[in-house]
Amino acid sequence: MGTNADDTRWLDATAHAALIATREATATELVDASIERIERLDGDLNAVVMRWFERARHQAEAFDELPLSDTHRSAPFGGVPFLLKDLGCNVAGLPVTSGNRAARDEPPLATGDSNLTERFRDAGLITLGRTNSPEFGSLPVTEPEAYGPTRNPWNTGHTPGGSSGGAAAAVAAGMVPIAHASDGGGSIRIPASCCGLVGLKPSQGRVSMGPERDESGLSTQLCVSRSVRDTARMLDAVHGPGVGDSVIAPAPRRPYIDELGADPGRLRIGLLDRHPIDGDLHGDCVTAVRSAASLLEGLGHDVAPGHPPILEDGEFPRRFAAMWAALMAVGIDSLGQAIGRTLTADDDEQDNWAQREYASRLSAAQYATSLAAVGQYRRHVQRWWADGWDLLLTPTLSAPPLPIGGLYGDQGDGVDPDNPMAPSIRAGRFVSFTPQFNASGQPAISLPLHWNDDGLPIGVQLVAAYGREDLLIQVASQLEAAAPWAERRPPV
Repeated sequence: MGTNADDTRWLDATAHAALIATREATATELVDASIERIERLDGDLNAVVMRWFERARHQAEAFDELPLSDTHRSAPFGGVPFLLKDLGCNVAGLPVTSGNRAARDEPPLATGDSNLTERFRDAGLITLGRTNSPEFGSLPVTEPEAYGPTRNPWNTGHTPGGSSGGAAAAVAAGMVPIAHASDGGGSIRIPASCCGLVGLKPSQGRVSMGPERDESGLSTQLCVSRSVRDTARMLDAVHGPGVGDSVIAPAPRRPYIDELGADPGRLRIGLLDRHPIDGDLHGDCVTAVRSAASLLEGLGHDVAPGHPPILEDGEFPRRFAAMWAALMAVGIDSLGQAIGRTLTADDDEQDNWAQREYASRLSAAQYATSLAAVGQYRRHVQRWWADGWDLLLTPTLSAPPLPIGGLYGDQGDGVDPDNPMAPSIRAGRFVSFTPQFNASGQPAISLPLHWNDDGLPIGVQLVAAYGREDLLIQVASQLEAAAPWAERRPPV
């Protein structure tokens, strides 16, 4: 391999691993190339907020010294550079701040590894640091007060989305080929749409959240990537239960990598090309989803208007609010425990603190009612697939990537003191198609099938029945072959 860091900039993680496996490059060379790109590009993007470069170099050197017969050499991503999101996925002895300024100033160190951290390591990935996230992952843009905004490589005046915005910006800009991401309301799919990447939210219980968190919640974890094959290979590497997991998704019938190019048969696909509850849907998003429908029809599938009727229930966000606010309160209080003191309003962003205050006023009955409502919603949504539909096709978002600061309206200081929840309200309008499937627990994928006239990516979403990541990968690989995106590269 040459010494120019751009030699591998646009290769996906599978190609990186192949270079090492065939001894065309060493892990040290690839890690050094990624470090060089981060140092050169991140001043424009602000995607990487913690840099563990010397640690990564030592790990790469140790990998390169392994004998060729060592089993670690055959790991699916052996020696490939990688980044963790600054939210969850603990690494023993290293910090995670959840985008919070108090934790930035008093960084708590993890006492042990998360299950997913161990699986990333077993897959051969070498972690270079952590990527920017909105505080507690609460918004679909990445503009925490602790670290400042991450910018979109396609246009730095726009957001890369959130909450895995730093991860998506880093992959889209070619800093690393793949990065950790998590999704509690769209946080894998939203930045994948904004940055022109593949973003698969797995089924609830597909990827262990232990030992810190519970699989029965709304969030799950995986990655953002440049290709469908990278996402399939990553899911193979990390899926499966951990000790004590509370929800366990059904085991796949075969490795997910074997679903690439596999014939899914003629599918019945529902199309939702309008806002589900009478909001505004940008014309670029309509164009993107209708173009994807035409592609799917050209591939032999039946596409017709159709979607779960419950998606039109405008009361769902209100019923969901108590559960979401309670989760925010738990996140704030847990971080305070890790720091060693109780966090106050001065330690947290105003909209998140407002949710904690709201949660403190909730009764146990109100929280239980919210949990029950989400459970009923899950059953109503999943019923549509049980009634004979295979997939649902929607826009990923209701608008193109927002301008930096777009959730905060005209308030130059970032919040409206008279309405601290205003950013969350605007966020709900922007993410009209993703949180429903966190509540239902179903797998959903955003694919980069359209760019608007301004050169901004517009993703489309496919949703499958619970446990059917295999079908999503089959169809995603069909679409990737029919409308390839690998040669599209941002200007940064």
